[in-house]
Amino acid sequence: MASTALLLKVFIGLLMIVSIIELSFISATVAFLAKRASHTFDVVYNGSTMPVSGTPAQILVNQGHTSNGASGTAFVVIGCCGTLAIWLRGRTGYHSKAIGGYFSRGWYRLWLALNVPALLLTLGALAYTFAVTRAHQGQRIDLSVARGLGGGAYPLQEWTPQNWFDALLKLELTSGTDRDDIGSHYKIARGWEFNLIPFFIVQLVQTVLALLEAMRLRKADRKVGRGGAEKGVGQESQ
Repeated sequence: MASTALLLKVFIGLLMIVSIIELSFISATVAFLAKRASHTFDVVYNGSTMPVSGTPAQILVNQGHTSNGASGTAFVVIGCCGTLAIWLRGRTGYHSKAIGGYFSRGWYRLWLALNVPALLLTLGALAYTFAVTRAHQGQRIDLSVARGLGGGAYPLQEWTPQNWFDALLKLELTSGTDRDDIGSHYKIARGWEFNLIPFFIVQLVQTVLALLEAMRLRKADRKVGRGGAEKGVGQESQ
């Protein structure tokens, strides 16, 4: 069972990697929407060129905020704080009645208690993102409406970044550079959407390992007469 400790460290490292990837992809999407996509793209319609807004009037971003929050929580709370918690748990002074011992036990127990809520946040982000994206899949931009806007924000329907980029790529863009730029960020937007799947799987395994390791350490403490130093796993946060 000592291998549980090693596996836990490995999966905390993996969790930090996938969460950083998630944060990076979301940041790239937000930056593109705020800068380049806030202007217009020239498209061909009925033999003439017309501008189409780079962003719609109603763009859905809450799923991005939720995913961003889940990845930030995983990296900082579970990853960074977890690394410190595991180090404190392994110190010889962990069971002491000094201030350092109380701090170490409190930090470790708080971190352990936050693992399940953090996992549920990631699961919620995964379900929310896929549900919203699928609900708006296949939407198209009506150029007869867009033509009368003069490059203003497209008002019809609600859009996710993924669906909007996909709809733009369906148009006859006059600039190959614009098409490549939109296509690249479309892949990035899809990237943070689908990265939530391995993100959740890694965090699920990491959470299970954290609980198993806490149980193993509790049993080890009992064998050396430290049964009162650690509470049960279900009472770690109390």
